[in-house]
Amino acid sequence: MHKLTRPIPPACLSRYDYRTQKWGEVTETDKGEIWLKLDEMQGKRCAYCEAAIVTTKVGSTSHIEHFEQRKPTASPEKTYLWSNLFGSCNRSNSCGKHKDNQTYRPADLIKPDIDDPDNFLVFVDDGTVQPKVGLTPAEKNRAVETIRIFNLNGSLAAIRERELKGYIQTAESLAELLKLAAEFEDGLQEYQTELDNELAAIQGLPFETAIRHILCP
Repeated sequence: MHKLTRPIPPACLSRYDYRTQKWGEVTETDKGEIWLKLDEMQGKRCAYCEAAIVTTKVGSTSHIEHFEQRKPTASPEKTYLWSNLFGSCNRSNSCGKHKDNQTYRPADLIKPDIDDPDNFLVFVDDGTVQPKVGLTPAEKNRAVETIRIFNLNGSLAAIRERELKGYIQTAESLAELLKLAAEFEDGLQEYQTELDNELAAIQGLPFETAIRHILCP
């Protein structure tokens, strides 16, 4: 999970009214328009776990996710609210689909287009994500609830661990370069250049945040 910048809403959403239309009535054309904007925001990655997702109708591995549930007992008035929509993977045991089988308060969750998850969460080399050290009790509760409600550990931890293995040696080399930096006149600049190059190379990759946390803990 990482900070997202939400673009302007797709025009098609203004044609729908939650009081008279159900989400299932959204046309495939309009869903395609919504996905174009979600892809612009998320880069064809799940908003929660950052796994790569296919967002076209053919071969889709994703769904349009309502951060606050649209069911009558939750927030039906936000069914067509652009700020309530994200793109999620289709894993049943994590992310959007897992969330919708839980009881939660939206205010207790990290919302990645509003909050910066880096202020709450840290990924470690075993693939798990943990609350960041030094949080206030309220902040820690939001971190814990976000991990729980989206089930960001569990099976996702093993998937992330496999992705991270290829970066462990790079992280160790960077750490060694940083330790030696003080001994050389341009040591810190060399370290920063190497780190910047690695961070540029992973930009947009699945699980980018977890990789970044390994490279610069």
